[in-house]
Amino acid sequence: MSINEDAYDVIVVGSGGGLVGAYVAASRGLRTLVVEKSALVGGTMAYSGAGLWFPGSAPLTRAGLGDDVEAARTYLRKVIGDPSREALQDAYLEAGVKLIDELERSAWFPPFIHGPVPDYFVTAEGASPTGHTVFPMPLEIAELKENAGILRRSLPTERWDFDEGPLVSGGRALAGRALGAFLETGNGTVRLNTRLESLIVEDGRVVGIEATSEGEPVRFRATRGVILVAGGFDHDRELREKHQAPLTGDWSNGVPTNTGDALRAGLAVGADVDLLDEAWFVAGLIQPDGRPVFHTGTRGGIWVNAAGERFVNETRPYDQVGHEIMRLHNSSDVSHIPAHWIFDQRQLDRDSFGGPPDEPLRPEWLESGALRKADTLEDLARLIGVPFDNLRRTVDEFNGYARTGVDESFHRGESVWDQMFHHIVPFAADPRQNFPAKPETEFPNPLLTPIAEAPFYVATIVPSDIGTKGGLRTDQEARVLRPDGRPIPGLYASGNTAAAMSGRVYPGAGTPIGSSIAFAYRAVLDIVGTDG
Repeated sequence: MSINEDAYDVIVVGSGGGLVGAYVAASRGLRTLVVEKSALVGGTMAYSGAGLWFPGSAPLTRAGLGDDVEAARTYLRKVIGDPSREALQDAYLEAGVKLIDELERSAWFPPFIHGPVPDYFVTAEGASPTGHTVFPMPLEIAELKENAGILRRSLPTERWDFDEGPLVSGGRALAGRALGAFLETGNGTVRLNTRLESLIVEDGRVVGIEATSEGEPVRFRATRGVILVAGGFDHDRELREKHQAPLTGDWSNGVPTNTGDALRAGLAVGADVDLLDEAWFVAGLIQPDGRPVFHTGTRGGIWVNAAGERFVNETRPYDQVGHEIMRLHNSSDVSHIPAHWIFDQRQLDRDSFGGPPDEPLRPEWLESGALRKADTLEDLARLIGVPFDNLRRTVDEFNGYARTGVDESFHRGESVWDQMFHHIVPFAADPRQNFPAKPETEFPNPLLTPIAEAPFYVATIVPSDIGTKGGLRTDQEARVLRPDGRPIPGLYASGNTAAAMSGRVYPGAGTPIGSSIAFAYRAVLDIVGTDG
């Protein structure tokens, strides 16, 4: 069987955040190839809101928030607490400012906007109650012309009805804008349905990749460098069970094609790794089709473990909730996987369930068993197999908190995060952001309402993630490192293919995608030998 070989200056493996890096390379005149394993571009980034945690960037200055890079640096030092990652943090902060400036010079990237999302550790020194997150503007998908059909969407159908001319937002807008800008340079090529198999090494330098494309072996040479931005090992059962048991990857919200191909390719050429036991953990709400969807918390009801006891502030930042579920499951004699989300008819009438508050409950929730109901709390306890006396005591305690407005156990509704995300206080958000409506309630804390009106309902919460965050160890220029700290010439990594600059924490909305595009940008700067 013949093997074709094409040559480029730069090869980018992955079409999520890698598309931005590819555009940066192609705009500098480098012949750039993007290799994508699936038939669609955008990766897990396309499933996201496309927040970018970029302190000091132009959108924050335009919003009147000034240059707060030094405060953000202090914040990162405090919440991450890992001196070995400080050089990565500094590189990230520098890159975010410069990258936004560069992108906004392209017609494909109209000015980004600031979205006031509080930093996740809002009481830490340097934290901002309005946050450092910026968002891309929506995109008319028709602007992509014949390439519109390859843009991934967040819904399972993975298709668009182009006759309607939809406006896409969030991660799909960012991916679509990067794709359009990349191809318009005239120096960019996208190769779909092409899976990375291995890296080509000559005289100690990575000079290309071997891949399988449409079932056929292919080789692509890279004269300047290979950048791996191919996601993590979200859905690789072997690696998940080895490093993150009891998780298998079945509950991940990463795209199905994230199975660790780039990680394995890097290991095969001598790369070091770090944080393989970590992920961008989140709580996942089991859907009628049996799969979990990333869940950001609830303003009604409570979550209980197998003992029928509440264990967390249910509106705490999602990564912290996900980590807490994992910590308790691994350290407690009581199972926290799954957890049970319990609420009553009052909440269902106010918020509906599984969709916008103004839409009725879809019948498949109850028909599938993803949502179950009982006439009494005792029946509900029996339904989910938890001790009724414990559940009754837990609900009575919570109902007491609802009457006083103070959650004495977990302080729900007290933080800026709780109040912003659940729209208890007004804020100057962009109207395109789909935040929930301000709830109407007669109780002193709108995030604490009694569980008292029958029937009672229960849904299932499991530990999910928006990608693994451990991978190849890199330096501040995104160069992949050997165990002795020496870079592997010609090889770079970013996004979830690389070990996260933020270590074991999630500092603020937009850190994962921000890291992906910031370090892809730094990789290109290193390849061309400039600092901007």
